[in-house]
Amino acid sequence: MENQKSLQLEKVTYDDKIVKAFVLAMLTFAGVAFLAGLLAALQLAYWPFNMNLEWITFGRLRPLHTNAAIFAFAGNAVFAGVYYSTQRLCKTRLFNDTLSWLHFWGWQAIILSAAITLPLGYSQGKEYAELEWPIDIAIAVIWVVFAVNFFGTLAKRKEKHIYVAIWFYIATILTVAMLHIVNSIEYPVSFMKSYPVWAGIQDALVQWWYGHNAVAFFLTTPFLGLMYYFIPKAVNRPVYSYRLSIVHFWALIFLYIWAGPHHLLNTAMPDWAQTLGMVFSVMLWAPSWGGMINGLLTLRGVWHLIRTEPIVKFLVTAVTFYGMSTFEGPLLSIKSVNNLGHYTDWIIGHVHGGALGWNGFMAFGMAYYLIPKLWRTELHSKSLANTHFWVALLGILLYYISMWASGITQGLMWRAIDVQGNLVYPDFVETVMKIVPLYWIRALGGLLFLIGFLIMIYNVIKTIQGAPANQYDTEVQVPVAVGHDTHPEKGHRKLEGLVTVFSVLSLIAVLVGSVIEIYPTLNLSKYVKEENAVEPYTPLELAGRDIYIAEGCYVCHSQMIRQLPGDVLRYGKASTIEESMYDHPFQWGSKRTGPDLARTGKKYPDLWHYRHMIDPRAVTPKSIMPNYPWLADKSTDFVGLRKKVAVMKALGVPYDDNTLAQADVMAEKQAKEIAEGLKAQGVTQDGLERKQVVALIAYLQSLGQKGKNKGVKDDKAVASSL
Repeated sequence: MENQKSLQLEKVTYDDKIVKAFVLAMLTFAGVAFLAGLLAALQLAYWPFNMNLEWITFGRLRPLHTNAAIFAFAGNAVFAGVYYSTQRLCKTRLFNDTLSWLHFWGWQAIILSAAITLPLGYSQGKEYAELEWPIDIAIAVIWVVFAVNFFGTLAKRKEKHIYVAIWFYIATILTVAMLHIVNSIEYPVSFMKSYPVWAGIQDALVQWWYGHNAVAFFLTTPFLGLMYYFIPKAVNRPVYSYRLSIVHFWALIFLYIWAGPHHLLNTAMPDWAQTLGMVFSVMLWAPSWGGMINGLLTLRGVWHLIRTEPIVKFLVTAVTFYGMSTFEGPLLSIKSVNNLGHYTDWIIGHVHGGALGWNGFMAFGMAYYLIPKLWRTELHSKSLANTHFWVALLGILLYYISMWASGITQGLMWRAIDVQGNLVYPDFVETVMKIVPLYWIRALGGLLFLIGFLIMIYNVIKTIQGAPANQYDTEVQVPVAVGHDTHPEKGHRKLEGLVTVFSVLSLIAVLVGSVIEIYPTLNLSKYVKEENAVEPYTPLELAGRDIYIAEGCYVCHSQMIRQLPGDVLRYGKASTIEESMYDHPFQWGSKRTGPDLARTGKKYPDLWHYRHMIDPRAVTPKSIMPNYPWLADKSTDFVGLRKKVAVMKALGVPYDDNTLAQADVMAEKQAKEIAEGLKAQGVTQDGLERKQVVALIAYLQSLGQKGKNKGVKDDKAVASSL
């Protein structure tokens, strides 16, 4: 049957200005993220780099670094790549110029607000979701602006079928919105303070459903979309396999969403959730490597370009790191491997292999491709781009290998038990001292990566300086089909012309695993044994817990004793679900740079904690923990405690009416008792009872002391903790 379609040419002007803006923002914030990361690495190698400055201690700097790397650097890279490629794949200008610029300035304002609030200690204490509730609302609003602009562009497209890169963009936009909204449901206490509605195992599961899939759908799926666009463009070859693209996309988005619980293996999380996370994580090997193979084999017949073109070097190496990371991730989700790797620097190495190698090199390759085209000039120096590649690659390898060695060393030392059943290394600081030299190598790797980036910045500046003064948006004549196609389409090809249906199916694919994982824990009571129920924190302890979170103590300390012999011997009885049932947010942790604190209450006297906070080396000579002298100067907000207790009560914490009405009075009384005890032991500071250090001591002394079997340890655990 004859095709009734015909083609006519139509002029389209692409919006290059918005792409330029996102590219420049990406490069600007990349520098911020890398500098913050280097300083954080130096702080772990040599604690005086904390400089006794409240706003750049490791606990506050590390969340700033991760937010800058993920949302400022990678986020702006994604927006630049999506806006550039979508216009060309759809053969139309972006839906609305005003929305584009609202998206750009709104996102930069969010990043700026994070750069201000996180160093000031305004944090929810949730991994990759530390920002407080007003900023969370702003993120949701700007993301909707992005979504409207993107889907509006698809609606006015001149090309019927959406290309594979756009599939990944659709999944990204829909899933990130779902993740952010669910994880950020919180109850405001004040303008910059809130508590999440989720508690204990609920919060743990929701947080790592969000945290793992923030990596999956903010740092993986959009970058895969960029891979599917920029590698074929860079080598002027079609994607290796259309069918493999289909399998890669649908299998990846369906399987990825289930994998979050692998961050919670061997914890108090129900076994069914742990097993589910592990099984689906292992299954991810197949689609992930399918995508890598599809990207690499796109170079068939033009492998020589890897030697001659720096852009291709960056893009191919990025895909290789994607393959390495997606091999290691499922490996680390196997329980026996996770026993060794969890809470160690191995995880840090794994994350940075993906962030620097996969995301970083993909962003750099994309930038080297885009900048000459956007500014209508030639790259200033291919030689400098090649130098950037090799210096940065060496930096990544030093970083990853040092953290791999450090993590395995930590894991082996923590779990080492002699023939008598005792810990071989009972003193936690022994493991810290063993890996400090590797922290210096990590810092060197980070410095090299930063030097490579600075070479790029010089190259980019010279490139832009050499651009012609007359800059303009790209105008093209695109063929537009008119009439109708009488050839019926079937299967996936037909689906690619039905954007709404495609989007709904993508959303269903990620909703299935999300609902099955999260819904069973919404009824927390079925997991809590009444005989093991704990008491809520006192108002002063609650104030201390907020200080603990504000200072970022959770980035170095866990509060979860795993069901492993080494953990139990070192810290005591394995943690139970009940012990965190009133924790908003949960504090199980993701890294142990310091020891677990789940049962630290009453282990040391108040004076020990006081001295430890002011100068950790006064009680632990080889500690790498920062000093916190300002905690003895800053006052606790007793007035705001009534509101905090009221919010906690609204969230289900069983505070009685008297505690609600007298929260500040009760807190002041408890603080005075602690202060008087400290004075009796020689602390001479005036007004001590009103200082934050006293509230923090109250919190630390409460850990492991709230249950009916509070503070229980077996004899070996007691001996090994001394």
